[in-house]
Amino acid sequence: MVGVRVSNKEEFPVMEKGGYSDSQLVSHFKGLLVAVTTGDRENYDELVGYLHPKKNLSPDEVAVLVTTLKALSGAVSFIDSFHHESLLFAVSRMSLWNYGTEVMDALLELIVSLAASNGKYIDWCLEMLVKHFVPPFYIFDSLKQENGIDRKDKVLSRVHAALKDIADLVPLAPLRLSPIVVQNMPSVFSNEPETVMYVENMLKLESGAVGETVGSTMLPALVDRLLELDVEIGWDGILQEDTRGIFDMELEDICKFTDEDENFDSMVFDILLPSFQRTVLNAYNSKFTQFVMFYACALDPEGCGVKYAMVLADVFSYDVNPPITRMSAVAYLASYLSRAKFLSAAMVTTIIQSLVDWCYAYCKLRDFDMNPRAHQVFYSGCQAIMYILCFRLRSLMDIPRLKLQLLNMPMEAIWKHKLSPLKVCLPTVVVEFLRQAKAAQLFMASDSFVFNDVLESDLSKAYGGMDRLDMFFPFDPCLLKKSESYIRPHFVRWSKVRTTYDDDIDEVSDNDSEVSDDDFVGRNTEEIIDDDDMVVTVEDLDFNPDLNKMSITPKNSLKYGMRMPARIRPSTSPESL
Repeated sequence: MVGVRVSNKEEFPVMEKGGYSDSQLVSHFKGLLVAVTTGDRENYDELVGYLHPKKNLSPDEVAVLVTTLKALSGAVSFIDSFHHESLLFAVSRMSLWNYGTEVMDALLELIVSLAASNGKYIDWCLEMLVKHFVPPFYIFDSLKQENGIDRKDKVLSRVHAALKDIADLVPLAPLRLSPIVVQNMPSVFSNEPETVMYVENMLKLESGAVGETVGSTMLPALVDRLLELDVEIGWDGILQEDTRGIFDMELEDICKFTDEDENFDSMVFDILLPSFQRTVLNAYNSKFTQFVMFYACALDPEGCGVKYAMVLADVFSYDVNPPITRMSAVAYLASYLSRAKFLSAAMVTTIIQSLVDWCYAYCKLRDFDMNPRAHQVFYSGCQAIMYILCFRLRSLMDIPRLKLQLLNMPMEAIWKHKLSPLKVCLPTVVVEFLRQAKAAQLFMASDSFVFNDVLESDLSKAYGGMDRLDMFFPFDPCLLKKSESYIRPHFVRWSKVRTTYDDDIDEVSDNDSEVSDDDFVGRNTEEIIDDDDMVVTVEDLDFNPDLNKMSITPKNSLKYGMRMPARIRPSTSPESL
């Protein structure tokens, strides 16, 4: 700094048409920055003035701004946060979204140079770049125009390149970047375009050069924020009075599945899984966040898909875990095994075997105690077995070795135990399970079905307590259309399940498509009038029970849950069940 002298009266060089080399300009700017420390601000204030945002810059003004930024890049070692606060403030107000590529490149060069020059500016520079993940509010509409995608790409590609440059120059920068990204995430009250664009950039960052460092912090934070958004969404915001029932929601016109090549590798899954266990698993109000895990599993069925199921099974069987966590885990497990098209029949059978073994061991250690709450984990396990088999029994019975494995499981002893799981679990699940078991000729004695006289009971209302986990099936069809389009190719819909009582020949409608849920309900379902004193046996049921109303979605409150509601009523929410 010694020897650099600038006169108060010296004309600001960037105003000249020429005559200064790059090195001369840099030297001159160093002089301006030093002069400020002695109280000489005249030319410095003029310099800062060029950096303040202006609209509709002329070509000459653009040239001056680019020259100013480039010269500052060469003089960054002379910038001091105390003496040059106004300069840093002016730079911080500049937005790449407001300029052409020349100014963008010059501004980013300054930011990268400043980050590399002094460690105390790392956070400032990183935050400056992260704030460009989302454009100013007045820019969003223009991004919908024909050149919007190109404009967005020009900004964001440069931002991510600058982040990589800083990471290369300052090895510790990625460790500082992660908390900055998390702290600047849009709130749950931000609008959708802002949130979506920010998340896109988080995922791009995770999949890029610094992903290994930042992913372990960012992805769990992202899942946590998704969960916050999830529980903030009321059913009234999703369902309208004319919304079709959950049975019909599975029959939306199939959307094209795009972006199949998105990379949710094992490392990302290993980061997401603990976050799921810590937050989503115990969040009863979660409606959509769990599908992030479902999708990740679908992209790696043999690795992530199997691991997810095994982890849920372990959480359920581990006695140290709180009952509510174990019940939630087995509800997730049952819903996942039933709905995941990508899981093998052998793996599903293995999990069923483990659940049956656990329930059977539980029965052998307990005598009669007809207090459902005292045995809620056991009933959760029993219901999980039945629910999975409602979806999978036919396909498992069609494979000889798996059929033999099912026949050798001690399920009948569990259902006959004095704890009476068939009277406590959700009647809709029990009825459908027994109907299929009878058709498959399970639990037979002298050519007679053992459970023909099973009664429904009010005890099912007590099971699960206030949380109503008996009604909790987390992977019911996703109600967000955009998200559902990603899930759809990997998802089993009840309307497509071949049950043990179905004919072998697939039913085909007039338009050569498979029979729809509407057709099924209209032809096979007889309305059941629920009566406080009504007793229903399997023999009396000549209808197709509606598994899709065993759901976390709102529905009319029915004593037995046997009547299919014509509409989903938004006035009823899961919290009231």
